[in-house]
Amino acid sequence: MYSQRSLTQTLRPGRRGFSLVEALVALTIMALAGSVLLLSVESSLETTTDAVDRTIADGIAQQVLDQALTEKYTESAGSGLTLLEILGPLGPAADELLGVGTSLFDDVDDYAGYIAQPVKDEYGEVLGTGDDSGGLRSTTFRIPSGFFQQWRYRVKVYYVDASDHRTESSSATAYRAIEVFVEKLGEGGRVIPLASRKRIVTYLPPPAS
Repeated sequence: MYSQRSLTQTLRPGRRGFSLVEALVALTIMALAGSVLLLSVESSLETTTDAVDRTIADGIAQQVLDQALTEKYTESAGSGLTLLEILGPLGPAADELLGVGTSLFDDVDDYAGYIAQPVKDEYGEVLGTGDDSGGLRSTTFRIPSGFFQQWRYRVKVYYVDASDHRTESSSATAYRAIEVFVEKLGEGGRVIPLASRKRIVTYLPPPAS
């Protein structure tokens, strides 16, 4: 026969389960580990998105710069004119502003002070929607609506010192700097720089006849 003591020992398990406190501690540790994992994933996604944005922005800056550099250095030309008369003030003429986008710009300085928000092609269409000839591409091949809504690019054209191209000149010289800045507008109007490109160009007078 079993005694009362031996029967109790037989019925009682040799190992206890988790207590409520232990379970809560385990859940807390799992929750903290999950939070750290989610933060890590979020940070990784933000880093990837930022890298993609900067790559796209650099391409836009280079494209706008290349577009400007395909134009003439100056509209005015002719014998007997001084350098200042040839170069003239920077900026587009009144009739050049009548076009859509930059379609009527025909020399480099027309881009001085130009701002496009959202970023647009030379025909004034939002980048990624135009067909490069003034029309719209098929909806199947357009970027998502609003992708560039908070993006902008601005162009700065200015004279630089003839002997030091890093120094902006207050008077006309034979050297100009063209800078393109691509930016994104964040909350509260905060400007987030994404990319910039710069080029120095010079004026070469036509050969004497």
